[in-house]
Amino acid sequence: MPEEQNTHNHTQEEKDRIKKIRMERIHSEFEEGFKFIDEYPKSVTFFGSSLLKEDDPYCISARTLAGRIAKELNYAVLTGGGPGIMEAANRGAHENGGSSLALTIRLPHPQIVNPYITRMVDPNYFFVRKVLLSFNAAAFIFFPGGYGTLDEFFEILTLVQTQKVVGVPIICVGTDFWSSLKVFIEKELLTRGTILPDNVDLFKITDNHDEILEIIKKTPIRDNLDIHEVKQVSEIS
Repeated sequence: MPEEQNTHNHTQEEKDRIKKIRMERIHSEFEEGFKFIDEYPKSVTFFGSSLLKEDDPYCISARTLAGRIAKELNYAVLTGGGPGIMEAANRGAHENGGSSLALTIRLPHPQIVNPYITRMVDPNYFFVRKVLLSFNAAAFIFFPGGYGTLDEFFEILTLVQTQKVVGVPIICVGTDFWSSLKVFIEKELLTRGTILPDNVDLFKITDNHDEILEIIKKTPIRDNLDIHEVKQVSEIS
């Protein structure tokens, strides 16, 4: 016999109550997260694979770069809090006396959290986490990674392309990895007319840490205040 299906139908009142609880939880997570990142107006967000080991050249590079950003520029380093590239970046900041921050995620099976974090926030919703990781950063630094890293890369690239995020550099470390992706973008997207020519140059590929530090130093600190939103708030109040 086929398994008995769950035929319980929620009433509209129950559905509305569940939606209200979720909206309140989302609001609470954003409120906590924004308060957290507002304490660190000078920060850089690192993205990259969680599967790479600490002796991988990419992890060594991430650890060294994050250490220099923390020590020489006095910027906080923000990651997703996991192992791999995230751990390497947090470790580099932590070892150099910097603010080593994380936005982890609540999962059915607990996320592996690296031990080099000085402060963290742990939202339940992935979209809350993604907004917070991109909201305040003075630069986005991408190391090689898998589907998750590429998802974050193309989402942030889209935000820059559509000018929802303005003036924040996207820096890709790992020339051998990212150059292949750029070739694909030029060959398959640009030649088919699905992006504009200037969209190809919305991100910078480099392995030169000195160059990366110079880019960050020259980037203004973000205040995330859209002039139209400010006008609307003023009109309301």
